[in-house]
Amino acid sequence: MRIIPAVDIKQGKCVRLRQGRMDQATEYAADPAAMAVKWASMGAQMIHVVDLDGAFAKSAVNFDSVKAILDQVSVPIQVGGGIRDMATIDTYLNAGVDRVIIGSEAVYRPEFVKEACYRFPGKIVVGIDARNGMVAVEGWSQTSETRAVDLAKAFETSGVAAINFTDIHRDGMQTGPNIEETAALAQAVSIPVIASGGVSTIEDIIRLLEIEQYGVTGVITGRALYEGTLDLTQAIQMSARE
Repeated sequence: MRIIPAVDIKQGKCVRLRQGRMDQATEYAADPAAMAVKWASMGAQMIHVVDLDGAFAKSAVNFDSVKAILDQVSVPIQVGGGIRDMATIDTYLNAGVDRVIIGSEAVYRPEFVKEACYRFPGKIVVGIDARNGMVAVEGWSQTSETRAVDLAKAFETSGVAAINFTDIHRDGMQTGPNIEETAALAQAVSIPVIASGGVSTIEDIIRLLEIEQYGVTGVITGRALYEGTLDLTQAIQMSARE
């Protein structure tokens, strides 16, 4: 299981939100690239980057910050936030991004996701962010009528590289990941699942490793790393031993 540090960008700075709320942002660094370099130097095998402004603007707002990260680290980067068309996907991939994450459009335009998977094999991740089991859209500001597990199943044969599954109520709260929902979603599909939301301590990593057998191949963690309640090196070492 890969331990994937998160670098969320708002107005060019590295922040973390609570439950996806833009008015609940804590700034951790003026330079997101510096944080990415730190996590890469500690052994991260992938870094999760989110353009928070882009998620609301429906376009790549913080592209320059993402490019700065790409220029300074050599580990794979996956990027989400405001990816709504093929041109944006193409721009990110040409810049050196390893994978792009499609969230809201997976609900609105599933055919767009399938076409993207065809055009960019192995490069498309579907971001499924759930509130009480229902998929949230528009930067988590709205809740759709689509069940998270149903959305995942809709892309079963589309060539999606992975599903990022986030429990919004847990995100940024350090209350522990939603093990039950994550395991259920992973068991429902053959697509690799990356867990997100709520990780606080090494005990949470241990609990997630127990459901790795169902296809949970990674975990994204943010605030726990920035607050120092989770040691990245220790987490990576533990996940490698399992």
